Amino acid sequence: MTKQSNRERVVIRTSVLSILSNLVLAGFKAFVGIFSNSIAIISDALNNLSDALSSIITIVGTKLAGKPADKNHPYGYGRVEYVTSLVVSAIVLYAGLTAFIESVKKIFSPETPEYDTFALVVLVVAILIKFSLGLFVKKKGREVKSDSLVASGSDAFNDALLSISVLVSAVIFLVFHISLEPYVGALVSVFVIKTGVELIKNSVNFILGTRIESSLSKAIKKEVEKDKNIQGAFDLVLHDYGPGRYLGSIHIEVPDTLSVAEIDRISRGITKRVQKKYGVLLHTIGIYSINTTDKSAIKTREQVQRIVFSHKGILEMHGFFLDEEEKTLSFDIIIDFEEKNREKIYNHIYDELKSLFKGYKINITLDVDTSD
Repeated sequence: MTKQSNRERVVIRTSVLSILSNLVLAGFKAFVGIFSNSIAIISDALNNLSDALSSIITIVGTKLAGKPADKNHPYGYGRVEYVTSLVVSAIVLYAGLTAFIESVKKIFSPETPEYDTFALVVLVVAILIKFSLGLFVKKKGREVKSDSLVASGSDAFNDALLSISVLVSAVIFLVFHISLEPYVGALVSVFVIKTGVELIKNSVNFILGTRIESSLSKAIKKEVEKDKNIQGAFDLVLHDYGPGRYLGSIHIEVPDTLSVAEIDRISRGITKRVQKKYGVLLHTIGIYSINTTDKSAIKTREQVQRIVFSHKGILEMHGFFLDEEEKTLSFDIIIDFEEKNREKIYNHIYDELKSLFKGYKINITLDVDTSD
């Protein structure tokens, strides 16, 4: 069984368990809520139904994401999971807003609940089940890197908190005959809404595309630089096509004395090692030729580096090559995103070098800070 198919199996099994648990809880809570005249318990039951719906959506998303690549979608359907994660997050937010609205209504139009021992037992059991379910689902979600499962696990914790608030208000009502149910429900709903907003934000970030995880980018660059002929690895770009599905490119600096055959061997070796170790396919490996025999070129590089790094916001300079025959000086720079006017810094560097190296063509590429 492949790693991807095993992941799909874990997500589906966990989601099915969540669906069954929530349907059972929804049934019991609806029964208790109707007979005890408790809007909080009925709202809690509806919340469990929304959780079951979330798990169904997660299963559908996982199955669609597992479809093989085709002509129209050559990179597969992995990103569907990010869409379903967004839908689940929206359901969490909706459940929070609905509970808040209903709680506020009951503050202005209070109704007297009628709790009994059976209602309290159901609430306690529901809390224990929801906490256990939340721990289990969230743990599995992190293990297989499923944002939908993590979102469902977080929602289960919120449901447990909601049930605790209902239980506390029920006990206070039975002991002191004071109904705090709508106030407690409104307070907990605010936390549910906050969680929903955060989950939506995370889902949107994945859909838009986020910065490569620092530990992964550093590990890949370190692996690439293991070859003795490689003097540096830069411009690592990874495109996320679903959890654990990365395609990307990287630039490497190699001595200008290497043959095409040697460079071909190096690039093929990089692709094979990185895919085997990290599951990342580097489909493009760009080459920077570095002056290694011309002492004048090496001295010029050091001079250019001093000028470049004298400017504020410069994170990196790489890919330097001096072609005396063509009178061309080429290199790449990366300017911090924090700098508001990156183009202005670029122009200052260009103008300074242009005035210093008269008669030379200055080629400066402004790279994007995509990875650590």
